[in-house]
Amino acid sequence: MKAPSATHLKPLAAAGFAKSPEAYERGRPDYPPAVWDHMARLLHLEKAGVIVEPGAGTGKFTRWLAALDRARILPVEPVPAMRRSLAQRPGRMSIVGGLAEVLPIADNRADAVICAQCFHWFDGAAALTEFHRVLKPGGYLGLVWNVRDEDAQWVKELTHIMDPYEGDAPRYRSGDWKQHFAGRSGFSPLEEMHLAHEVVCNVQAVVDRVASISFIAALPEHDHAQVTAAVRTLIATHPDTRGKSECHFPYRADIFWCRCEK
Repeated sequence: MKAPSATHLKPLAAAGFAKSPEAYERGRPDYPPAVWDHMARLLHLEKAGVIVEPGAGTGKFTRWLAALDRARILPVEPVPAMRRSLAQRPGRMSIVGGLAEVLPIADNRADAVICAQCFHWFDGAAALTEFHRVLKPGGYLGLVWNVRDEDAQWVKELTHIMDPYEGDAPRYRSGDWKQHFAGRSGFSPLEEMHLAHEVVCNVQAVVDRVASISFIAALPEHDHAQVTAAVRTLIATHPDTRGKSECHFPYRADIFWCRCEK
């Protein structure tokens, strides 16, 4: 299968993620062990020889992959600032600069492709074509997102602070990314599971969580300061967080997977 022609990283991703790798690393929650346990089982990662991770970012999920004894891990990340942060992670891995839509990986090379917190940023059709190209027959594609649980009122209000700045940024919660899987040949039907978990963190971690979002990180300095100030005010005044030294931040991990059919 021929790889698609080269595309460019979306400008908002290039600007936002380049400005915020430190905030991203501090503020984005780690994946709970249960997510890793399920993905390792569902994608048969204990048998994998090569695992490709497009959009690896600062390595929030890569650290789990790097713990696999026999697998060669190939994180692919287009943003140089993110790659520099990722390079500080321990473990056997070969970090590659590149895009999900044009992977610098040979045909039929990978036992698994895993996208953590990023597939909604890709050109879905082009990325799936590439994933199909690099996966071995019977290999697995796994997608995972850590999403804020807005059933908690203070978290819902946190989202309201950010929403006016969203613009046309691609969002996981829109569900638009799923359309690229509908009726697509070359992969088994997409399956899914959802795991609730909670992150206990301080106020600065919540501020960093917001500041690490691409369209917030890319804001002019004045607007960025207004957003972070609003987050601090919310935490200081909301009944669920007011006067507390720690925030109990509810999340939901959404896992999706399918099998490559050739």
